[in-house]
Amino acid sequence: MTQPPLRAVIADDQALVRTGFGMILAADGIEVVAEAVNGADAVAAVRRTRPDVVLMDIRMPELDGLEATRQIMAGGADGTRVLILTTYDLDHYVYAALTAGASGFLLKDVTPEHLVASVRLVRSGDALLAPTITRRLIERFAPRDEAKSTVHRDLSELTPRELEVLRLLATGLSNAELADRLTLSATTVKTHVARILSKLGLRDRVQAVVLAYETGLISPGGPSDPV
Repeated sequence: MTQPPLRAVIADDQALVRTGFGMILAADGIEVVAEAVNGADAVAAVRRTRPDVVLMDIRMPELDGLEATRQIMAGGADGTRVLILTTYDLDHYVYAALTAGASGFLLKDVTPEHLVASVRLVRSGDALLAPTITRRLIERFAPRDEAKSTVHRDLSELTPRELEVLRLLATGLSNAELADRLTLSATTVKTHVARILSKLGLRDRVQAVVLAYETGLISPGGPSDPV
């Protein structure tokens, strides 16, 4: 049975960005069901159209993309994923958006091919992690409370192997790299990742990475970082 077309909302205060991204997505069979010029319009559009993916500019008038993302995810979202659009790869708002529930971020100069692939990737339930940039964001903006004791409470349901997988996942390794590092099959790694997300009540890998840093399981520049 043919799957229904992927449905997207584009939220950006620049008409040129909305038009350009819309044309790229439409050319690949992705239906743009609404456009929004600010965060409030984006929230309303999502509630009205229930899209699969929202391309969300981080800086917009009236209501910015960060608060719009929070409102969308707090409202249940019904499977809607948010991809943050930004001009700068170390914008502190991007980190805040990831913690608010966004599934990843894209730079606005993204190529058409990468834009389409990214939208389809997050729709499939994965997270868009550009490992180097994501890690730099988290290392720069994550809380640094050395006295935190939440790691044991938050991660206590994980087995030792799952903790090891989470620690390596947080350094930016893909499933294939995790499998190679741990001498496991790709299927086994996927199972471990799925169990980690389920046990911790996390939406995707982005949230797992954020949690690993915030609980102190991994620290910036720590010994678990890949070389």
